[in-house]
Amino acid sequence: MATIPTLGAERAAGRVASRAETRELLGRARYDLLVIGGGILGTATAWTAAQAGLKVAMVEAGDFAGATSSASSKLVHGGLRYLQTGAVRLVAENHKERRALATDVAPHLVNPLTFFVPVYQGGPHSAPKLGAGVFLYSALSAFRDGLGRVVSPAVAARAVPGLRTEGLRRVAVYGDHQMNDARMAVMTVRAAVDAGAVVLNHAEVTGLRFTRGRVTGAEVRDRLDGSEFGVDARLVLNATGPWVDHLRRMEHAGAAPSIRLSKGAHVVLRRQAPWRAALTIPIDHYRVSFAIPWEDHVLLGTTDEEYTGDPLEVRATDADVDQILSEAGHAVRGEHLRREDITYSFAGLRVLPGGPGTTAAAKRETVVTVGRAGMLSVAGGKWTTYRHIGRVILERLKHAPGVGLAEDVSPIPATVPLPGIGAPDAVARRLLVDREPGSRMDPLVARHLATHYGTLSFEIARLIAERPELGERVHPDGPDVWAQVVYAAGQEWAYTVDDVLRRRTTLTVRGLDGAEVRKRTAELLRE
Repeated sequence: MATIPTLGAERAAGRVASRAETRELLGRARYDLLVIGGGILGTATAWTAAQAGLKVAMVEAGDFAGATSSASSKLVHGGLRYLQTGAVRLVAENHKERRALATDVAPHLVNPLTFFVPVYQGGPHSAPKLGAGVFLYSALSAFRDGLGRVVSPAVAARAVPGLRTEGLRRVAVYGDHQMNDARMAVMTVRAAVDAGAVVLNHAEVTGLRFTRGRVTGAEVRDRLDGSEFGVDARLVLNATGPWVDHLRRMEHAGAAPSIRLSKGAHVVLRRQAPWRAALTIPIDHYRVSFAIPWEDHVLLGTTDEEYTGDPLEVRATDADVDQILSEAGHAVRGEHLRREDITYSFAGLRVLPGGPGTTAAAKRETVVTVGRAGMLSVAGGKWTTYRHIGRVILERLKHAPGVGLAEDVSPIPATVPLPGIGAPDAVARRLLVDREPGSRMDPLVARHLATHYGTLSFEIARLIAERPELGERVHPDGPDVWAQVVYAAGQEWAYTVDDVLRRRTTLTVRGLDGAEVRKRTAELLRE
């Protein structure tokens, strides 16, 4: 990564600053923008604002993308079902952002995937209707992911071995993309830091700072050692997701609720055979469920129900798992949906605008509000359009009254790639070929590194060259190696075992984070 020789640089001499160094940086300077929250919206805004030349700080109470932003359906998509509501322009805009991510921003992280929509006898949609829908969907992406069409059940069954064929009439086909959301978040944080931002996770805001009635910073507590410090800023952005109203009440105790929450749960299962395509399963005239090949497993979900509890307590319940397996059973045979094959389940919270009606029918839109003390609060958003949202928020920041940021904002390029950009196939080949005599990298490990780190894989390969034992797999049933743990601690702001196993690697979602793995990971973090 590039060294940024400024007072606010968090990387010096090619390393990530320690927590103590970062706390000192945060506490001794005045920033143009303090972003509170390190999920989709916070990281997107921090990256965008830093590119624009602003002096940016970002703090996150947990880990980066530690809540909902790493609990998505792992899709970068145009939104096929939005066509039902006539949102053609929205779908076209989504496609534009999706293509930018897949081709110019993060081709090492965003991968194309074929989707099948099965049409069963008595189902909510007909083959002609779905055929017309996927054709329009592909046309809105200029047919860059192929031609949306209708195929026979036999064609689909060859790509999806678990497909239930009883009563299956036809199958609609379209193209979209998928990614590992936790890795996208880490790479975006790294891009923000490369652009000059100073960031700290596991740092909880305990109060706001005010100057002449305006919010001008925050009081922060380091959750890992209990130390406290403050951050001063010309403008503060509240991007705390499900906690957005909690922070708004710090600004003004009487702030009315602005959002409502919808829980989305998912299940990850061991796959019984290779899946070469995903299923979009119509549940009713509006809702769909997904069965997606992901990280050598199958990802099922999601639910959509109003949530009124503590966001910290959200989880996938037994009832959620029952519902997900039942809905997947509309199109997937039972032997591919065995409970004993579940490796992981998780849930996140969608942040939706307040208002009447069901959460399933609520608009998925980003809402920006300005509090009476000048703090901006932003809620909603998704990975597909997170770059666009970051730019929209920057425009709002520029014109925040009484701050005068506009004159300090520089134009930013239309497209800036995330760190590690490169073709995964080419990166994997280099990892296999550029080895010391007598050494060899497992092809599965090489492919795994290439599709999760891009060209940054070569930094991990150098760790392995220096300490060959780090090239060993963490678990024989997965492709993650111990060098990734060391790299996560040294270069990716991983401080806890869950930071590493759940969000920097794929060990938890694969069900491979047993006691011995967690113990050894903790030892490496202490080193």
